[in-house]
Amino acid sequence: MIKMRDLIAGLPDQLRWAAELEPPEMPAATEILVAGMGGSGIAGDIAGVVAEASGGRVGVHKSYGLPSWVGNAGAQVVAVSHSGNTEETISSVATALSAGLKPAVVTTGGRLGEMAADRGWPTITVPAGPQPRAAVGYLAGAALRLAEAAGVVPAMSDDLLEAASVLEMLIGGGEGPAVALAEDLADALDGRVAVIYGGHGPAAVAANRWKCQINENGKAPAYWSVLPELDHNEIVGWDAYRSLARDRIGIVTLCDRDAHPRVGLRARLTTELVGDRVGIAGEVEAQGESLLARLFSLIVIGDLLSVSIAERAQIDPMPVDIIEALKVRLVEEEA
Repeated sequence: MIKMRDLIAGLPDQLRWAAELEPPEMPAATEILVAGMGGSGIAGDIAGVVAEASGGRVGVHKSYGLPSWVGNAGAQVVAVSHSGNTEETISSVATALSAGLKPAVVTTGGRLGEMAADRGWPTITVPAGPQPRAAVGYLAGAALRLAEAAGVVPAMSDDLLEAASVLEMLIGGGEGPAVALAEDLADALDGRVAVIYGGHGPAAVAANRWKCQINENGKAPAYWSVLPELDHNEIVGWDAYRSLARDRIGIVTLCDRDAHPRVGLRARLTTELVGDRVGIAGEVEAQGESLLARLFSLIVIGDLLSVSIAERAQIDPMPVDIIEALKVRLVEEEA
């Protein structure tokens, strides 16, 4: 039986696959909008932060339809759906068509794959796997290669290969530093609700990923916030219920060396100021040279942490039964 730890260990190979693929021809674009949800939508978040750092522009849409400005702006829509059947993403594609736009597609198949094949849309078909959230290397790598082909981000193969090497070192065959750190964080967060802080940029994207992975793999509540914004509101929010905050909340701060220097200062001071009000579980520094490698170095620690949380609760990280039940109910209510 495939286990989530095995899938995480395969993340370096996913990134190498993306580095070596030949992307389809794409029309030149000044802007891309990625439409995707959940474990597929994170591909857009990753592409967005890479594009921002290199002077490009990639937005993300995580709902039905598309923003009204897309048709007027002529943005290149990239639909990312692991299954190819995500109803929100299919809705986004329908809206793109009605606006006269030709989307590009990242998928394993499904309805979206059929639509793309019938209409000749630029498509990257990623290897099928058991869970979208466990295919982040495939999905993000494919979205980045499409953005590269459209001229929105620079050549990505070298950065994808470096990210793969960094992850291989961190995982270390199941005994690397990321595994040990994830276990330490799981100990610190045991019995606590995780709150993940990340500075604007790659650490914020990773913080969102940590939250989602703790939800889906760990079956536990988790939340995320972004510096410096949280210093204008959330920093005050630990006063009213001090015993709850101190005993049942654990904050982990994600750090990236290229963050604005004031963000790094704010992270340190924020931790010092709220440390007597709320549990502080730890701090994690990104590893690697390229932005993509640093981002994935943070992602893999969160992925491993989420599995450790599940194991402590004696829960299988793989099933997401309540999501599947919701999909069934949505179909029943529509009938």
